Amino acid sequence: MEIAIIAHDAKKKKVIDFLQQNSTFFKLGKVNLIATGTTGSKIKEAGFEVNALLSGPLGGDAQIAARVAEGTCKLVIFFRDPLEKHPHEPDVLMLMRLCDVHNVPLATNEATASLVIKSFIEEN
Repeated sequence: MEIAIIAHDAKKKKVIDFLQQNSTFFKLGKVNLIATGTTGSKIKEAGFEVNALLSGPLGGDAQIAARVAEGTCKLVIFFRDPLEKHPHEPDVLMLMRLCDVHNVPLATNEATASLVIKSFIEEN
């Protein structure tokens, strides 16, 4: 199952902590992680296998949105920073819209991501 991981700068540490807390799930071999560029490099540094795409502002959000539209990406975990403005906000909104259009779960905070991961663990 392909899972996309995205985090705004202020949330990168939090998303790494989340991955480490759920490392058994993410390292089972059944999960293929993709991420936007900088987030992907931080995930690699933390010891996870990940396919790092472009950074968000350079098109990484759009690349993930395309994978959602193609049916490749089955879950998006996007730790957003709602307190800051982001120059690539139109790409973020497009990604969120495509998750809704294609009925792909989108977790934008740790509480939601935890519930989604728990449900995937219980299914298997």
